[in-house]
Order: sequence, then C-alpha cells, then structure tokens
Amino acid sequence: MVNQDAVLRARMVLMSTDRRVLRGPNALGVYRLLTSVAPEVYGSKLAYVLVEAAGSPALRDLPQARTALLDEAVAVAQALEERNPFRAKVLARALAARQEV
Repeated sequence: MVNQDAVLRARMVLMSTDRRVLRGPNALGVYRLLTSVAPEVYGSKLAYVLVEAAGSPALRDLPQARTALLDEAVAVAQALEERNPFRAKVLARALAARQEV
C-alpha cells in the first residue's frame, strides 16, 4: 500500500520544478514512488533518471551499484506498455548504457 501523503509530496516536488524531467537527489525517490502508482505516466522518466544516476561520477568506481541502477532502468522500460510513446527510446537508452558497463 502506498502512502498517499508521500505521493502528494512527490507530486508537489514535480510541480515545483520548471523542467520536463526532475533531476537531482530527489529524482529517483520521487519517480520510484510515482511509478508505483502510475507506471505508464512516470515509468519512462524513472528509467531516464536511473540511467542518468548510473552515469554519475559518484558511481564511477562502484560497478555493482551502476549495474543495479541500469538493470532497474531496463526492467522499468520493458514493463511499459508497447503503445507507450516513450518506451522504445528509454529502453534503447537503458540497454545501451547497460552494455557499456
């Protein structure tokens, strides 16, 4: 069961940004939570920020952590419905990043 207060806070964080995709330290938590509630709406953005996080300099020397993030990105992208207009793009990006590890 998802905490509705947490969902509301996550949506407020999204509303307070002027970007199409939230970035920064809160992005993963926000998109993980919202994807659990509305996967077709937020899943592509979660996959995007997972790939972005895996490429961060902080994880350069942590290949297992990078691999875990990229595996999650691939799984999230694959779980999107075929008709999702962003599925192919985020899946290709996640698979390409996963091959580079």
